[in-house]
Amino acid sequence: MERRRPPQTEEGWYVLHDFRSIDWDAWRNAPERRRSQAIEEGIDYLASSEAVDDAAEGESATFAVLGHKADLLVLHLRPTLADIDTLERRFEHTALAEFTERADSYLSVTEVSGYMSEDYFDEDAEVEDTGLARYIESRLTPEIPDSEFLSFYPMDKRRGPEDNWYDLPFDERAEHLSSHGDIGREYAGRVTQIISGSVGLDDFEWGVTLFADDPTDVKELLYEMRFDPSSSRFAEFGRFLSARRFPPEHLGAFLAGQPVPQEGDTESAHGEHGHPHAESDSDGQHHGDSSSDGHHDGSGGPHGDDGDEDEDVRSELEELGVYAGQPHGEDVHAVVLYSAADPDELFEEVDGLRGNFDHYDTHVKTAVYEPRDGGNDAETAIVSLWDTERAANTAAGFLADLPDIVRQAGDDEGDSWGTMGMFYTVKPEHRGDFTGAFEDAAGLLAEMDGHRKTDLLINREDENDMFIASRWDSREDAMQFFRSDAFSEAVEFGRDVLVDRPRHVFLA
Repeated sequence: MERRRPPQTEEGWYVLHDFRSIDWDAWRNAPERRRSQAIEEGIDYLASSEAVDDAAEGESATFAVLGHKADLLVLHLRPTLADIDTLERRFEHTALAEFTERADSYLSVTEVSGYMSEDYFDEDAEVEDTGLARYIESRLTPEIPDSEFLSFYPMDKRRGPEDNWYDLPFDERAEHLSSHGDIGREYAGRVTQIISGSVGLDDFEWGVTLFADDPTDVKELLYEMRFDPSSSRFAEFGRFLSARRFPPEHLGAFLAGQPVPQEGDTESAHGEHGHPHAESDSDGQHHGDSSSDGHHDGSGGPHGDDGDEDEDVRSELEELGVYAGQPHGEDVHAVVLYSAADPDELFEEVDGLRGNFDHYDTHVKTAVYEPRDGGNDAETAIVSLWDTERAANTAAGFLADLPDIVRQAGDDEGDSWGTMGMFYTVKPEHRGDFTGAFEDAAGLLAEMDGHRKTDLLINREDENDMFIASRWDSREDAMQFFRSDAFSEAVEFGRDVLVDRPRHVFLA
C-alpha cells in the first residue's frame, strides 16, 4: 500500500476568532450606570488587547459582525495557547461580558508548509534567500491589516471516493496550489489574508481570514477561485462570516446603534498601519503566492534598517550640503528588486501589479528601471515606494514573485555597503550632459579603494528619471568618496542639470 508523503509544517502564533452575540433586550433594560461600566471595561479590554499589553508580541482587532450569526468579533493572535486562554477568561471578567453570549469561535495556528520551500525544512540545506526567510516569518507571525472588511470561513480538503486531495502525489498537490496562488496574485493590493491550520484544534482543517477595503473584491476573488480545480474539485467550506472593523474607542457608538467610523477615520492603536496586500501560504486555500517558488521578500524600511548609523551618514552629508533624505523628502519606504527577465515581459507583469497597488493611498510609485548599458549580465530593477513600512513589506512578497528575480537590494552581499541615489530627475535638455558626467564619474570610481560597482538605471517610462546604485566594501569607503572634491563638483553640476537636488538613500 502506497502512503502519500505529507508536507512538513512549521507553526507560529495561535489564532482565536471569538464571535459574540449581544443580548439586546438585557442591554436596553439595563440601567445607564451599568451600561456605562460595560462600555468602559469593554473599551479597556479591547484597547489593551490591541496594544498587546498582555504578551510580548501578538495582534488583536475588533469587528462588528454583519448579519444574524453574531454581533461582535474579537480576533486574537498570540504566541501560546496560554496567552489565548488568558484573553478569553479576562473578557469574562468585564461588565461587557454579562451582555454577551459566545455565538461561535474558531481556534487555529499560523503555519508554513513544505509546499512553499522544502529546503526550509531540510536540516542539511542552507536557505540563502533572506527574503524567503523573512517572508516565512511574516506568515508565522502576521500582522492584522487595517482594512475595513473581513470575511472568515473554515475549510477542508475533500476526501471523497473520486476526488481525494490526500491521495494525490506531492508534486501534483504543489502544482494545484501554485496555480491557485497565481489567481491570488492578481488581487495584490486589494485582498490580504491570514491562513491558519486547525487540524486537531477545531472542526475543519484550516481557517481563512480575508481582509479588504472593498467587500466586492473578496467576492470577486472567491468567485474566480471557485473555478480553479483546487477549489472546485478538492475544497469544502464551512459557513462564512463577514465583519467590519472598528476602533475600540467606538464601542459605545456600536452598542448605541450609531454610525461607527472605520479604522482609517480615527487615531487608534493601529492608526499608523498601511494597506498590505494579498499573500498566503498553506496546504489549504492560496490567495496570493506561489508556494513552490522561492523568492518571497520584504523590505525593512527605506532600503534597510540600520537606524542610528544611517542617521549619522545623513547628518554628515547634510553638513556637506547634500540632501540625504528619502525619495521625495518624505518618510516613504522603498523596495528594490533586480530581475534577469526580458524587460518587456517584466514590465507587463509589473504594470498589472501596479494597477492593483494604485487602489491604496499608501502606494507612492512602482516603476521599472533598465540599465543604461545592458549586457548579457544586465539586471533590470523594480522600484516600489510606499508610505508605510508594512505596505512595503507586503508588496515585496508579490514583487518577489515576478519573473527571474535574482535578488533584493539590501539582502545581497552582506559584507558590503550600498548607496542608491534615486530619482535624479534630469532636465530634458541636459540629459546628455548628465549621462556624460556619469561616465566620467564611473571612471573615477573604478579607481577608488573599496569601490565594487556602480550602475546607472533609467525609468523605461520616463528617460529623464534615473537612479545610480553603488556598492562598496564598507560604509567608510563610500564616505571617503562623498567627502571628496570630485563628489562636491558632481553635486554642483547637478544643480544646473537636475530638476530637483539629488536624493541619497542607503542600503544596509
